[in-house]
Amino acid sequence: MSKKKLAVILSFFLFLAGCSGGMSNEDSKSSYDQEADSGALDNAKSEEIAFSEGEENSSAGESSADDEKAKTNSDNAAINRMVIFNAEMALRVENYEKARNALEQKANNYNGYIVQSSSSRYDDDQQSGTMTFRIPQENFQAFLNDAEGLAVKVNNRQVSGQDVTEEYVDIESRLKSKRAVEARLLEFMKQAQKTEDLLKISSDLANVQEEIEQIAGRKKFLENQTAFSTVTINLEENTISVPKIDNDSLNTWQKIKKQFAENINILLSAGSGIIVFLVGNLPILLIVGTIVASIIYFVRKSARRSGNNNIDSNS
Repeated sequence: MSKKKLAVILSFFLFLAGCSGGMSNEDSKSSYDQEADSGALDNAKSEEIAFSEGEENSSAGESSADDEKAKTNSDNAAINRMVIFNAEMALRVENYEKARNALEQKANNYNGYIVQSSSSRYDDDQQSGTMTFRIPQENFQAFLNDAEGLAVKVNNRQVSGQDVTEEYVDIESRLKSKRAVEARLLEFMKQAQKTEDLLKISSDLANVQEEIEQIAGRKKFLENQTAFSTVTINLEENTISVPKIDNDSLNTWQKIKKQFAENINILLSAGSGIIVFLVGNLPILLIVGTIVASIIYFVRKSARRSGNNNIDSNS
């Protein structure tokens, strides 16, 4: 083979290598742009894949021929189930204060805590109130039994549970897929060279991180609600305490003397007021009395004259 042919062949191979390199770079950029633009789509696919894998695993477990293994799996699933327990109780107790203090102490002994407490008093004697506790789920039933032991009568007891296992598993799957999308977007951000790509990835990353915070918050809420049960207890005293009669506190004679003195003071005050009025207004009273007396005198004198005239005329 001549040198000229050899040079032509080498040039051809170099040209093919350059073209393939340029195409790979363009393909990688195109693939990067497509994945950066379709973050939400990849996220949805990840969730769908996780959900389908969960269904396949569940179907495989249910269709297993080994009964012992199926029983073990069922027991483990029952143990790991997440249930939110709530209880409401209405108790009649002998002494409200003692029962309230005992409930607070028992909640503290079970590593629980009180959320809300209110009390009221009727006719200044009978007390009642409401208390709300958060008790660790493993001590939930024991706390209810102890509360009943403090009561003279249990008027009402209601326990309810909400199974959130499926929601919790779904949240874990969603959180895992979102974090995978977040990691992929962070990797794209490191490789991005254009400002436009950086802005697009930053926007997608912010949206994904916001969704992660919301999902993580919901997960934490479910964990707290299942770890601690809510117990609301209404307390009411059984009887009304009647005060004893204390003869020493009646003070009958002292009360009579006090009432007599108050009446004397009222009479003296009235007499003093009359005297002050008469003496203080004496000049005016004298003038008014003189005028009134003169009028009466002239009226009577006129009446007498008229009577004498009548008598004389008749005779």
